[in-house]
Amino acid sequence: MNTHFRSRTARGVAVVSALALTLTACGREGDGGGEGGASASPGITDESVTLGITTPLSGATAGPGTCTVAGVKAYFGAKNAEGGVEFGDGKTRTVDIRALDDTYDPQQAKANYDQLKNEVFAMTAGLGTPTNRAWRDAAIADEVPQVLVMTGDPLFSDTDESPWQLGFVPIYQNEGEAFGELLASSTEEHKVAILSQNDDYGEGYVEGFKSAIEGADNIEVVEELTYEATDTSVDAQLTELANSGADVFFNAMSVTPLMISALQKAQQLNWKPSWFLPSNTSSPGAILEPGGAAAYPGIYSVSFAKAPASPAFAQDEDVQAYLAALKEHGDYQDPPAFPHCQWSWMVGATLEQAFAEMTEPTRENFMEALRGIEGFQAPLMLEGTSVTTSEDGQPAVSTLNVQKFNGKGYDTVESFG
Repeated sequence: MNTHFRSRTARGVAVVSALALTLTACGREGDGGGEGGASASPGITDESVTLGITTPLSGATAGPGTCTVAGVKAYFGAKNAEGGVEFGDGKTRTVDIRALDDTYDPQQAKANYDQLKNEVFAMTAGLGTPTNRAWRDAAIADEVPQVLVMTGDPLFSDTDESPWQLGFVPIYQNEGEAFGELLASSTEEHKVAILSQNDDYGEGYVEGFKSAIEGADNIEVVEELTYEATDTSVDAQLTELANSGADVFFNAMSVTPLMISALQKAQQLNWKPSWFLPSNTSSPGAILEPGGAAAYPGIYSVSFAKAPASPAFAQDEDVQAYLAALKEHGDYQDPPAFPHCQWSWMVGATLEQAFAEMTEPTRENFMEALRGIEGFQAPLMLEGTSVTTSEDGQPAVSTLNVQKFNGKGYDTVESFG
């Protein structure tokens, strides 16, 4: 039986009706439309729909950033080759992707949005909390969908704040809580050291983790430090944490090079705790292998996606179709090192679900359709996880499995140790 978690704070309240009322009140923007129907929003015609992405395609986060484009392009590239995607209004459209590089810089992300907003139907899939936040208010004011983006920031899943946003991946608190619940279920005593990014990303992970271990008599947090996302080294923090005597290291870090160097530095200090790593910085090929993760007693992360490199999914039909499309339409000749490629493939499948329910070519109708998805088992999703978009305060995916690194990939686990 797979272990999967949903945040205990999830209200689970369906918001589709309230959302529909909100969207109906919004003015319709258009560039023309069919007789008797609503005017079409920018970026959609009877033949095609264009989606925009701003994401890091260069710089330190280019690996996962490139993947956020590749999966969507591969998914819709394959659909376009078959003739397009059938919409709920009876029309079949091709789906085009316009992606711009923001180098993980918030100012550039905002500039990219300004360039795309009048040319695309919706913005999607882009990586990063600071970069997505940089143009969130503008998207609300412009009534442009900013949906299924790759950030665990709960702000993007708060329907009361705005009906125009929706995150895709589990919020940071979901992941942190899953780690904490696994550790708290251990029958042994553990000392924990924490290193977190000094922003909402790190704070969210720590919040979820601490909420889950609260009241657990066998768990003690003995040292807690932070670092800045712009730092080029965390050696000083690792040295201090290594002296804490902790046997568990909760490392809420989003920067790939820093995660690799942290794994290496702890070994140099002869500190070998079990590690809890965020889903976006736990890639076996890109991070754990170069970091020498096999030296540790346990590396734990969370996932909701099948890993193509895992022997367990070598013959999986979803994986085979995904890899073939990624090679032909996503510019990836080898299986990707980052899970963001799988995630953005699922984004494509989720968008298709919404398109199939759209009866009008408008952004308002799209958001109403998107917010009505319940229990969708998107291709590449692990057993026990699904896409549900109607729960206020939760992203499209809020269920996940805790996994342990086995030297090549991950195995789902039900207990710590």
